[in-house]
Amino acid sequence: MDSTAPAAAAPQDAVPAVEIHGLATVFGKGRDAFTVHDQLDLTVRRGEILSLVGGSGTGKTVLLRHILGLTVPTRGSVSVLGRPATELGGEGASSRVGMLFQHGALFSAFSVLDNIAFALRELGTLPDAVITDAALVKLRMVGLQAEHATRMPADLSGGMIKRVALARALIMDPPLLLLDEPTAGLDPNSSDEFCELLLELHAALGLTVIMVTHDLDTLYALSTRVAVLADRRVIALGTPEEVTQYKHPFIEHFFLGERGRRARASEKT
Repeated sequence: MDSTAPAAAAPQDAVPAVEIHGLATVFGKGRDAFTVHDQLDLTVRRGEILSLVGGSGTGKTVLLRHILGLTVPTRGSVSVLGRPATELGGEGASSRVGMLFQHGALFSAFSVLDNIAFALRELGTLPDAVITDAALVKLRMVGLQAEHATRMPADLSGGMIKRVALARALIMDPPLLLLDEPTAGLDPNSSDEFCELLLELHAALGLTVIMVTHDLDTLYALSTRVAVLADRRVIALGTPEEVTQYKHPFIEHFFLGERGRRARASEKT
């Protein structure tokens, strides 16, 4: 074999969904500088549901912004689907990564249909009838009906807002979905239903999901793996059961305290 021949490119499916190496995030300068991340490494496998957990100020949402390409780290690299995350800040970003914000972030002056269709309309390349049909497909995909299309966000329940926001995040069929506190503000029944919907869509669409959550019931219901942020880096990475074995004050408080015991007991029943 000729050792000088170029190596074959890795199959696209073999490329991780997200790769983060040596990440540092520093806000401010001089004495006012505040370091959020330092030498943070993380690899997200294709097809998994990875939950990010950590205390306040550990930079979970900042990390999502780096993955989205909305902010540039001070040092280190972030790649998404084999390409630098900074490229996501340009045209076509929503076709690669969908984002569900904590409170839905729907446009209050737009109807449900117009909220879902927003990214497609911004492209300016498709007939309005095609855009409408695509938005209605996504509306049904998240468990809502065509009659909901003309409603305004102010007329929706919290659970419906989450579903519309999810449909909007999926309108461009992105392979990667980011969720920021997806069940926050939902009652237990609505939270359970939303988790079931996410699992169904994850399986049906072959999605990779990265989720920030403080809710242990949601974490245990959805997570393939969990990444724990503390001390400015990822201190533990594995299944929920594996992570709980790691000795660290945050993990012991978060997973092994009373809330954690209740969530684990609920998952087993």
